Amino acid sequence: MTTLSGLLTITTVAGLATGLGALPVFFRSRVTHRVYDAALGLAAGLMVAASVFGLIIPGLEAGTLTAVMTGVFLGGVALLGGNYAIPHLHAQYREWLPEGGATGDDVESMPTSDEGLGMTADDPSIGSGADSAGDAGHAASEFISDADAAATAEADAAREVTLRKALLIGGAITLHNAPEGLAIGVAFASGLEEVALLLAVVIGLQNVPDGFAFAVPMADTGMPNARVLWYTTLSGVVPQVVASLFGFLLVSVAAGLFPISSGFAAGAMLAVVFRELIPSSHGHGHADAATGAFLVGFVLLVVVDAVVVV
Repeated sequence: MTTLSGLLTITTVAGLATGLGALPVFFRSRVTHRVYDAALGLAAGLMVAASVFGLIIPGLEAGTLTAVMTGVFLGGVALLGGNYAIPHLHAQYREWLPEGGATGDDVESMPTSDEGLGMTADDPSIGSGADSAGDAGHAASEFISDADAAATAEADAAREVTLRKALLIGGAITLHNAPEGLAIGVAFASGLEEVALLLAVVIGLQNVPDGFAFAVPMADTGMPNARVLWYTTLSGVVPQVVASLFGFLLVSVAAGLFPISSGFAAGAMLAVVFRELIPSSHGHGHADAATGAFLVGFVLLVVVDAVVVV
């Protein structure tokens, strides 16, 4: 039986792979949609095969069909339910910027004309003749200042939208990492060390494109690269370690829960694949590359499972 410290080490390493996805922001490397979609397809193929051969089949061998399929259904429902809860939760974060600035609503509420400022042609503050000529330079400088302020507000609003997108992506990644960590913990607690190690490798590979999807919008807000790397890594490590610990302790205390627990983890992972990974990999016109990578990932996992897990 794997020790608890060994489980935490392996799960942490898998979670750290999320940080690898943030490395391109240090070099401003360009990752094409084709490469990114293929990476998602590969991860999807690996996860489908891991769910079936690493969790569902061992669960069926240890328990009943009813228990495992109930777990699969509950895992999928839990993931889909979380997809509705997590985005709303993260959208409630106040749209902050490290250096402050106007929000999108502030920009929309700004007056767009002199009338919006309460000024009319009859306003006594508007001079004529020599007074108007004398104020021309002052008015021009105010116009330039207003234009600069508007440009700054527009840039701040755009950066804020990008930050909100990053938070939503981070929330989704955190949600998806939990069942993956649970799968590792359940497998280790059930004495399936080879399966658990295989799951950890698969999940680590899948974490890389997840990290990239989170890091890019964070970097676009102007956040320092080191902080982007830190937040990206935490989004993978924390939920996976916590979930793996929960799964390990749960099955260790009640060994009879392995069939339904393995089914739950598999159902959640399958929901991640078909709800998130596959649609995301087919949205940029590179469906063939993503599908081919999916097949490669599936076949690779099955071969490794047949050779390594004996």
